[in-house]
Amino acid sequence: MTIRSWISATLLGLSLVVSPIGDAAWAQNLRVVKKGTAESLDVPVNRAIVVESEQPFADISIANAGIADISTLSDRTIYVLGRAPGITTLTMFDGAGNLITNVRVRVSPDVSEFKERLRQILPNEPIEVRTANDGIVLSGTVSSSARLARALELAERYAPERVSNLMNVGGVQQVMLKVRFAEMNRSVAKNLSASLGFGGGDATGGFNSLNNQASLNNALANNIPFVQTNTGAILFGFGAGSTQVRLLLEALETKGLVRSLAEPNLSALSGQEAEFLAGGEVPIPVPQGDGVVAIEYRAFGVQLLFVPRVVDGDRINLEMGASVSSIDQSSDFTINGDNVPSFISRTTRTTIELNDGESFAIAGLIQDDFTDLNSQVPWLGDVPVLGALFRSAQYQREQSELIIIVTAHLVSPTRGEALALPTDRVKPPSEFDLFVNGKVARTERAGSGAASEVAKQDFGASYGYVLD
Repeated sequence: MTIRSWISATLLGLSLVVSPIGDAAWAQNLRVVKKGTAESLDVPVNRAIVVESEQPFADISIANAGIADISTLSDRTIYVLGRAPGITTLTMFDGAGNLITNVRVRVSPDVSEFKERLRQILPNEPIEVRTANDGIVLSGTVSSSARLARALELAERYAPERVSNLMNVGGVQQVMLKVRFAEMNRSVAKNLSASLGFGGGDATGGFNSLNNQASLNNALANNIPFVQTNTGAILFGFGAGSTQVRLLLEALETKGLVRSLAEPNLSALSGQEAEFLAGGEVPIPVPQGDGVVAIEYRAFGVQLLFVPRVVDGDRINLEMGASVSSIDQSSDFTINGDNVPSFISRTTRTTIELNDGESFAIAGLIQDDFTDLNSQVPWLGDVPVLGALFRSAQYQREQSELIIIVTAHLVSPTRGEALALPTDRVKPPSEFDLFVNGKVARTERAGSGAASEVAKQDFGASYGYVLD
């Protein structure tokens, strides 16, 4: 394309307005094209630069006007405007039609403003910004995944869907999760019942409030059962001739305490899912129709599923689910004659955020169940004082408390010699020690490292999670 010099004055004024003269980033706006050399010009999109040639030219042309537009300001000065990302060639001729030079013009997105905004938002991050064709390439090492996401989000504002991420995340990116399940169950039950019986000749009668007639009949017939089923029972009786009177009092109090503790530990890379199961699987029949029964397996035990994300420095975002389940032995549910187990489960699913080494109580449950039952012989049980002989009472209370505590740590690999195993402190005995000395384990000479330090310790008393 050829532009005549009669518009040079107008274009010179336009170039002074459009071209960013005075900006430190464009200190090389003025280029000198030397004869016989192939120069290269870098022009930002929608920006202009002014190029000056040492030799006067008579004609110039651009290979692709859609990438860059040119105009002459004089016989030595050229105005170059970047229109679209790409590479094209500027050719210059003298008055005799001889080639003066070819200039390689590369038009790329304007990233000067993006670099400035990046330095303001992330001042201490060594992020390098480059252009590639019509996109932006980010490289370097950032301190956290959260800052990486901010840099990418900002780059998308300047080059939507044309951002190449070559950045790395520094620091520790592996998380170890320590979960503690602690549960206490307490139960108290009290029963008090009374039965009154009398007999004379072949006739026997009586009053009972809790189905103790069989036991009372055995007492009246002087028949002591082989298996005593009436725990806490006291029998009173007297007779006058053929008349026998017996009073059976039963009082029973039961107490129970259950303590359970589970502490699974699991490590995972930031952003990756980790799963843990300590328990088993139970086959469950599932009818499919037409007499076909399929088998599905249901897992039970201590289950842990979590996805850690290191968001900034030592700040950890944790999405997790945890459950403790056991088989309910009291269930009698059946399908097609097959006994199907039921499960007792404590499950939680949540998302939390915490620092390295901090703990969080993510779930807790306090449950208090109370039941009482009073049964009596009508009217007779309402008689003052003596009515207690015709009345029975039951009382039951169950309390449970559950808490789940989570602790997150940033971890890094170590040498295997520094890790201790539970098997390091227990060695199989020799035949002589087993049969002659009666030892079930033997002690080996301690070496070096964490494993040997554990083996040196005296475990004569209780240790670990062994509970009496």
